[in-house]
Amino acid sequence: MTEGQSPTAGPEKLNTSVAHNARVWNYWIGGKDNYEVDQRVGEHVAGMFPVIRAVARADREFLARAVRFVTAERGMRQFLDIGTGLPTVDNTHEIAQRIAPESRIVYVDNDPIVLVHARSLLTSAPEGVTDYLDADVRDPDTILQRAAETLDLDQPVALMMLGILNFVLDTAEARDIVRRLVAALAPGSHLVLTHPTFDAEVGGEGNVAAMEFWNANATPPITARSRAEIAGFLDGLELFEPGLVPCSQWRAGAAAAAVPQFGAVAVKP
Repeated sequence: MTEGQSPTAGPEKLNTSVAHNARVWNYWIGGKDNYEVDQRVGEHVAGMFPVIRAVARADREFLARAVRFVTAERGMRQFLDIGTGLPTVDNTHEIAQRIAPESRIVYVDNDPIVLVHARSLLTSAPEGVTDYLDADVRDPDTILQRAAETLDLDQPVALMMLGILNFVLDTAEARDIVRRLVAALAPGSHLVLTHPTFDAEVGGEGNVAAMEFWNANATPPITARSRAEIAGFLDGLELFEPGLVPCSQWRAGAAAAAVPQFGAVAVKP
């Protein structure tokens, strides 16, 4: 899909009878693209795990800081954003193109609700390009093949994987997905990652029960991982300071409180 085209109907029908992650996340950050079922489940999860709203905001704020960093300080002009979620204020292309209007962005998601809103992602500075692919993170070969229609994969790309690998329940499969994606990108490419954790030292122990409730009442199923498991996604890459830390604290100043969601930015040597 190129800028200005309408998204076509996706392979799944939009189901508004079951809470959906993209819509509940939208609800937690104060958006309007959600339904009563999403609000009900979102409120229940927030009652069990009150920090979840802070996690949602912190993840979004980390996105903005990370995109500014890789664009302004690292010279990235190409972005592959997998697990886009619903459009909101300051999406990846808006932040990047504010700094470098020639930036090219490909968004990837396979949620029907995101597909419905994809036109909102297809705005672009005239010097740059935005595109949207309806594809599954579990099919990295298709993602790469279709992204190559918009991005030059022989040049560095910023691979954005915020809050997406937690939907790949098998850790070995999740690592293989990252490995295959990174292997196909040029040296100098960057990986920008966030992932929820159950580690108690950052307040994540409540994630266990909250995710059990989620998996019984909403879709798609989700998992949290330890810091060590999340670090495994970054094997072979060089991390930028401050490394793998709560995403709320990544280059955010000393006063930022920890949230149970790790974040990192790394470069492929």
